[in-house]
Amino acid sequence: MLTDMAVRQAMPRQKDYKLADSEGLYLFVSKAGLRSWRLKYRFAGKERRLVLGRYPDMGLKEARDRKADARRLLSDGRDPGIEAAKAKVERAVAAVNTFEALARGWYDLQKDRWTPVHARDVITSLEKEVFPWVGMLPIAEIDEPMVLSVLRKIEKRGAIETAHRVRQRMSAVFVHAIAEGAGSRDPAAIVTKALKPVPRAKKRPAFLSLDALQDMVRKTEADPASPLTKLASRFLALTAQRPGMIRALPWDEIEGVDWQSNEPCPDALWRVPAYRMKLDKELKSDDGFEHLVPLSPQAVDVLRAGWVLTGRGPLIFPSNRNAHRPMSENTLSYFYNRCGYQGRHVPHGWRASFSTIMNEWAERNGSPGDRHVIDLILAHVPEGVSGSEGAYNRAAYMERRRELLDVWGATLLDAFPAPHKMLGWPSR
Repeated sequence: MLTDMAVRQAMPRQKDYKLADSEGLYLFVSKAGLRSWRLKYRFAGKERRLVLGRYPDMGLKEARDRKADARRLLSDGRDPGIEAAKAKVERAVAAVNTFEALARGWYDLQKDRWTPVHARDVITSLEKEVFPWVGMLPIAEIDEPMVLSVLRKIEKRGAIETAHRVRQRMSAVFVHAIAEGAGSRDPAAIVTKALKPVPRAKKRPAFLSLDALQDMVRKTEADPASPLTKLASRFLALTAQRPGMIRALPWDEIEGVDWQSNEPCPDALWRVPAYRMKLDKELKSDDGFEHLVPLSPQAVDVLRAGWVLTGRGPLIFPSNRNAHRPMSENTLSYFYNRCGYQGRHVPHGWRASFSTIMNEWAERNGSPGDRHVIDLILAHVPEGVSGSEGAYNRAAYMERRRELLDVWGATLLDAFPAPHKMLGWPSR
């Protein structure tokens, strides 16, 4: 039998040669100096040979262990050479069917039905939260504890909702793998109840009285903040739309405004495409769906003041560092906090303010049906109307929408200076 020293000292010769160990195991030494462990055996009456591995990557002890494994296969009536070939194929398939490879395949199939923003969010979450930990593993080898370990890392940051979203995306990848024949089960489906529950959504703080809102407008606009920040705050208040829509608002979504004059614009309109809206999937994928926001005279005044500052760029309220990037999502929040409104009124709170005050106004004026129109202004699905059914309302009640927003603008900013005066600019 061979010893470790004998193996180490096996040097190349003029011809290939073998050093026998036992039970058919031997070290093959080529004249080029390559050394490999090989096993000679008989199966079905024929002599066969199997390469076990190279030396020194595989030492003598491991070679003997591999020989013992092969002998057990022979005793079970199986050919070690065929079994080794099968294992090699399985390793090659596993290398192709990693979680990351299958996840990217799933993503490529799905991304065209998503908005660009959502598609980017999906792949970024996988690249950041999942691939570094299990992306390189064959998908068939990933089990429930591995999946839970990935999600626990997200939970520890306090990102509970993110952990649940990532679990859903991992589950979709496992289901895709099953359909492709690369997997047999979905371990992400089983860990659902092991995750921390998503906290109940808290109502966003908002002032619900006109006096409080007007006092807030007065105090925030007296703050020495950036002119664009003040204009964005006023436009947010006047339109009651989602802050994210306003931060990324491009000039080309505004219609019916003559930027070169101060004449009234009775048909001024903000036309928001579906992909920028928070909608059901059916509506979001409907290229024809648009959310229409009539612009009050006060809102037009804000835009005209903004035109002086950013009219040459693509965005109305860009970042102060890059005209092609939207204003930071924290800009208005920090602005309100700095002015003393932390925990009392947030940017998103203007929607609750508008809804509450205008619904009360409608009741006082004998127009309870305006509740339906107010929901449309906010891009909410009116009560009793399904998400898909709401598509027919895309341009409904436009005249009444405009009237209500005009009332809101005039009421909220009654006795307030025009935007250019609020910013300290000379009279136009």
